[in-house]
Amino acid sequence: MLRTGIVVLTANNPLPAMRLLLLLIPFTATAQGLQHPPHPPPPGERGSQNLTVVAHLPLGMPGSVSDIEVEQDESRPYAYVARRVHETGFDVIDLSIPGRARVIHRWRIENEDLHQGGAMDGRYFKHEGRYYYMQSVQFGQGGPNSEVGAIIFDVTGLPESFHEVGRIRQSGSRGGFHNTFTYKHSSGKPLLFATSGQYAKVFDLDRFLKGYESEMDAVLNNEDYALVGRVPVAETENMWSRGYHDFYVGYHPESGQDRFYGGGGSGYYVYDITDLADPRLLVTIVGVPGVSWGHTFTPSPDGRYAVGETEFQYQPLRFFDMKPALDGEAGNISHAIGVWHADWKSLAHNHEVRWPFLFVAGYETGLSVVNMEDPRNPYTIAYYDTYNGRHNDRAQSRMGSSPYTWNVYNGAWGVDVRNRDGLIVVSDMTTGFWAFRLEGFDGWDGRDYGMPNISSAQNWDHGPTAQ
Repeated sequence: MLRTGIVVLTANNPLPAMRLLLLLIPFTATAQGLQHPPHPPPPGERGSQNLTVVAHLPLGMPGSVSDIEVEQDESRPYAYVARRVHETGFDVIDLSIPGRARVIHRWRIENEDLHQGGAMDGRYFKHEGRYYYMQSVQFGQGGPNSEVGAIIFDVTGLPESFHEVGRIRQSGSRGGFHNTFTYKHSSGKPLLFATSGQYAKVFDLDRFLKGYESEMDAVLNNEDYALVGRVPVAETENMWSRGYHDFYVGYHPESGQDRFYGGGGSGYYVYDITDLADPRLLVTIVGVPGVSWGHTFTPSPDGRYAVGETEFQYQPLRFFDMKPALDGEAGNISHAIGVWHADWKSLAHNHEVRWPFLFVAGYETGLSVVNMEDPRNPYTIAYYDTYNGRHNDRAQSRMGSSPYTWNVYNGAWGVDVRNRDGLIVVSDMTTGFWAFRLEGFDGWDGRDYGMPNISSAQNWDHGPTAQ
C-alpha cells in the first residue's frame, strides 16, 4: 500500500503564496515508511518505537538555542550547543554517561546585553594533540564585535576548564559568519570555511593558532593573516543571492580531490578545492523548479548523490544525482530525482548523512531518520517530535515571522551523529538538548555499507585520505 502526499514547490519567487506560481507534485513512499503523527501528537505517539530518548536537558528561554556539535573521540564525551537571543555563547554538555547528560560549562560573550545577534553553529577540531572548539557569531553593527565571525577556544582541559584563544575578524564584511565548517584538507592543513560576503572564505587554523601564540602586532592586527582561499558563487541568471548560506567539505577518494558543496546563489554548487588558490567548478544545480536559492547541501560519502534544502515553508528535501555532471554528460543538473517531507506544512532544516541514513532536524517536526539508499524513493524509518508547542501557528510563534520559514520557525534546529556508537544529538530552539538511540544503529563506518568512510566527522589525526 502506498502513502500519497502533496509536495508544494514554489516557482523562482519565494514570497507569499498568493503571489506565487505553485507546482503541485504528488509523491509516494513505500509501506516501509512511517507516517508522522499530527501536531501536537496524541499522548504516547510523540515518537516511533525504534527511537529511544536517552537524555533531555531544557537549556533556557524559548528561542535561545541554535546549532549543535558532538565530539567524536572516545576520550572526549562532549557536545556543544550554541546559544543566542540574550544568552549569547555556548553550553558544554558532558555525555560520559549519556543517560545522565549534564551541562558542565556555560560561556557567554562579554557585555552580552550590548550585542545584537547571537551565536550560530559551532565546530570542533583537533590539531597537534590539542582540542579546539570554534563558535561562529553574528553581531549587528549597532553593537560591539560586528566584525567578529568566530571565536576559538582551547577545550583540551575539559571537563575542568577551557579558555579563549582568539577571534577571527573580517571588518570588510561585517555581520559575522552565519555558517562554518572545519575540515582536514588532503594537504594536512586544518581549515575553517566560513560564510562571509560573496564567498566562502577559507582560513588556515594552524596559521591562526601560531599567529596568536606569537602575539606579534603584525599578526594580530592583520585580519587576513590566516585567510588562504575564497570559494566564489558561480554566476547564473536571476541570482537570488550572491553568497553562500551553508556548505559541506569532503574528500573524494576516487578522484583524489577535496570537494566543496555549497548552498546559496541560485541553488547548489560543487567545487574542486584541492588547490585552495584555484577553486574549480565541477557541478551546478540551478534552475530546479521551486528552488530559488540553496540552503543546506550534503553529499553521499561517494560524492554521487546530494541532499538539498531550500529554506521556505512547504518545501521538501530534494535528492540529486550529480553523476551526469561529474561525468561531463551535462553542464548543469536541473531536476531532483526524489523528494522527502515529514509534513508538507512544515520545513526540514539541517541534516547529516550517514549512508544509507539521513538524520534531519525538521524544526516543528523534530528529528526524523530517513532511509535514502534509493534516493528516488526515500522514506522515514524513525521520528521523534522534540518541539512541544503548537505547530504551524504563526500567532503563537515566539520568534516572530520570517520571509523564509513563516510560521514554522521553531523546534529542532541542529542534529549531529557520533560515529563511534551511533548516539544522535539534537538541539531544539525551545526545548533544548536531546540525545537518542536508534534501534539497530550502534555506530557508523562507511565501509560497512560499501562506501568511503567519509562524513562530516573528520579524521583529525590522519587526514581524509586515511580510510
